[in-house]
Formats: sequence, C-alpha cells, structure tokens
Amino acid sequence: QVRLVESGGGLVQAGGSLRLSCAASGRTFRSQPMGWFRQAPGKERELVAAISSSGGSTYYPDSLKGRFTISRDNAKNTVYLQTNSLKVEDTATYYCAGRLYGSTWYGDAAEYDYWGQGTQVTVSS
Repeated sequence: QVRLVESGGGLVQAGGSLRLSCAASGRTFRSQPMGWFRQAPGKERELVAAISSSGGSTYYPDSLKGRFTISRDNAKNTVYLQTNSLKVEDTATYYCAGRLYGSTWYGDAAEYDYWGQGTQVTVSS
C-alpha cells in the first residue's frame, strides 16, 4: 500500500512563497501519475496541478498558471509544489494524490487512488 506524507505548509504573507513536498512510500512511484489538490472551508476540493509519471507532462488550471509549479524527483519518491505570489484566496488544505497506473496526467479527483493527510497553507494579508 502506498503512503503519502505532505510537508512544507505554513503561514505566509500575501506575495510570499512556499514549497510543498509529498513523500511517497513504495517502489512503483515512478510509474504513478501524481497531483496536488486543495480544499478551503466550505468549498469543494479542486485540482491545483497534475504531473505525469515521467514528469514530462504537467497541467494547471488557467487561474493558477504562472504562479504554481509541480515537479517530481522519482529517485527520491517525492513530488513538489512550488507556490509563488501567494494570495489570501490560496488559503486551504493542500493534498497530494497518486494514481496507481497511467502515463499521462489526471485532472479529476475521482481518478486518484490514494491521498495524503494534507498540509495547511494560510496566506495572510
């Protein structure tokens, strides 16, 4: 069973940056597409970024392009989310998710098989 552990969240002022990390257990990480989602209180979970198993293909919602960057290091079984120019509305719990099989990226939460426990990002004005 794959386990995901997120880290790197915290409190940051608007305009600041955070780098989130998601460490995965298991030897099949390099074959698994990964994604970052977020959920704010009272709102639905939404996709932040997705990456293919090789890291060669990524996807971002238009609203986040240019501010967030997803990457992965398959040798370290880790996926990252670099968040820049943070806004108050980016405040949410950020979740890492993985899919057992696939070569492309996946944008729907229902397409992912396992999830981390989440890391809180709070952006103050």
